Amino acid sequence: MRNRWAERLEKAKRDCEAALKKLGLDYIDLYLSHLPQGDIYSSWTAMEALYQEGKVRAIGVSNFNMNQIQNLLKQHSVIPAVNQVETHPFFQKTEMQKALKSQGIQLESWAPFAQGKNNLFNHELLKVLSSKYNRSIAQVVLRWLIQKEVVVIPKSASRKRINENFDVVDFELSSDDMTTIKSLDKGSGLIHHV
Repeated sequence: MRNRWAERLEKAKRDCEAALKKLGLDYIDLYLSHLPQGDIYSSWTAMEALYQEGKVRAIGVSNFNMNQIQNLLKQHSVIPAVNQVETHPFFQKTEMQKALKSQGIQLESWAPFAQGKNNLFNHELLKVLSSKYNRSIAQVVLRWLIQKEVVVIPKSASRKRINENFDVVDFELSSDDMTTIKSLDKGSGLIHHV
């Protein structure tokens, strides 16, 4: 067991150093364990060591369910800063968000636009809100997530869309419109990942 932990620690340190060098940084703000696969406890212990050394400012997880989070918390002292999971209007993760918040963990959205599934960018209800606020559907979705206190980092390769994604702080959705978007929740994910 000690050898496995030492191997994980060395691998985590090598990976972190490679990332720091590639980025030209002295530390990383947030370092995530991507999937709850393999020996996650040794990996987390290695990440805790990087955190304690100051190589990373915060550590978190991605794609963990609440049972996996609870097991991690039982065996380790550093609480994940975030759990990054599929979260968008069609899969809202409201109960998970409450449970995470009670543990001091922030919900972070990946795929906030559901990768365009369920015709998100042409969805009639979202089109109405887009018109009402004179914003794009993407801006409405980002604003909705922000008002739900979900951290969101949208992906885009287009400079125009990147700028548009930043332009969401000067308007607010009404509580009625927040409830309207809440009605879109299907309760299950749309995106399969490996």
